[in-house]
Amino acid sequence: MRKFLEVSGFLLCVFGVCGVIRELTDGWFSFMGLTRFLTDHVWFLEGREVYANIVIAVLGLVLMIVSDRVEKKV
Repeated sequence: MRKFLEVSGFLLCVFGVCGVIRELTDGWFSFMGLTRFLTDHVWFLEGREVYANIVIAVLGLVLMIVSDRVEKKV
């Protein structure tokens, strides 16, 4: 469980940061095109893609912090 939380938190953090960079460069940085599907096709996030990607990155950081607090099963 701990490793799963670490990996998913890391991926969410990377997707969020890449999404912020993509939004701030007007699509020039399209390295992680997956972030477009996380925020662009949601109707209530129209015009708020930067904030949504920041929230995704913060959730990734929270998952990585929580994974440190989960006891490792031996």
